Amino acid sequence: YWNFRGIINCGGKRGMKKTFDCIVCPMSCHLEVTKQKDDIQVRGNSCLKGAAFARQEMIEPMRMLTTTIRIEHAIYPLLPVITSRNVPKAKLFAIMEACKHVCVSAPVHVNDVIVKNIADSGADLLASRSMERRI
Repeated sequence: YWNFRGIINCGGKRGMKKTFDCIVCPMSCHLEVTKQKDDIQVRGNSCLKGAAFARQEMIEPMRMLTTTIRIEHAIYPLLPVITSRNVPKAKLFAIMEACKHVCVSAPVHVNDVIVKNIADSGADLLASRSMERRI
């Protein structure tokens, strides 16, 4: 969730200020991040992970993607999958578009690589559960 505050004037220097809630831990700290050129200041974080998350959000937001793909000859029609690492938020729609065209056949085991380097994101698409072949 982003609450964009826009361009601000910081002591005569132009900068950007954003406020949002941290999603790294259950504390959900309300963060205020100010960026001036390469200097990023974070306020409101309770831990170092929150500060690192806020800096990353200002540079390039990253997310893990979880979704489902089609699977044939299995007990369910959809297989849950997850990316092997965080991917740029800007690539999420391209990855989802690629997932629409993926169909696998059972059996599949947890952590099997379904698609390597999906949508040129640098992340693999992994099965997040096992699914046996329908009898």
